Amino acid sequence: MKRIRTAFQGELGAFSQMAVKQLLGDAAVPLPCERFEQVFRSLSEGTAAAAVIPIENTLHGSIHENYDHLLNFDLQIQGETSVRIVHNLIACPGVNWRQVRRVYSHPVALNQCLEFFAANPRLEKCPFYDTAGSVKMMMEEKLTDAAAIASAMAAEIYGGKILKRSIEDDRRNFTRFFLLRRRGDTVVAPAEGERKTSLVFTTRNAPGALFRALSAFALRDLSLTKIESRPLRGKPWEYLFYVDVLADTRDTRMRKALGHLEELADFLKVLGCYPRGK
Repeated sequence: MKRIRTAFQGELGAFSQMAVKQLLGDAAVPLPCERFEQVFRSLSEGTAAAAVIPIENTLHGSIHENYDHLLNFDLQIQGETSVRIVHNLIACPGVNWRQVRRVYSHPVALNQCLEFFAANPRLEKCPFYDTAGSVKMMMEEKLTDAAAIASAMAAEIYGGKILKRSIEDDRRNFTRFFLLRRRGDTVVAPAEGERKTSLVFTTRNAPGALFRALSAFALRDLSLTKIESRPLRGKPWEYLFYVDVLADTRDTRMRKALGHLEELADFLKVLGCYPRGK
């Protein structure tokens, strides 16, 4: 089996590592990175052969920083997957529920467990840079009055004990992840089935410009699953539009749609064509 060094943001045990496993299985060799930019740079510079990044969450929306990185780094989306976010309360072995007074985790994770904290007002929320990192810190410092909120994988990796499982407010909490590679590289063989294309474009700031741009897909009965606008740097009040289309770039209708859009857009870049995630 060919081993694939795969960069992701966070410590070992982060939800991003769960996405890595879903996308690449046992072939992946995890490469934790502190920041999203480091993930992109690791792949761009060849330190990693692949990268996995979160792009949107069903509760908190899009990860805007990663949309910007997709534009700035010349990488290609090769796959996608969704991870069900299950937050667990994890403590050091020997620490029981009654001892816990402080709970560490990423601010987003803390905010996704507000009902749990409301039901347990004695607990102090302590923001930390990473969910899995909070478990790692707690175990290294052998904290006896604290717990962390993270994945079951983080508890397994660092030897923590799960005190309470699935404490998140909303069970329909999913994060969508992209698998990235350098253009021209092949990390995994393309899967069969429905495919999706992600692209970014800009139009002139004129009446009906966006309508005409999107008509390139509507006129050919191509379904858009997402559209996201981001500010265009250096041009105040102008925007980039990120679009996901349920189509394969090899399909005749999609080729014609892209040709049509290219005539209307000031800038167009296809970010990747990949199997639609389950």
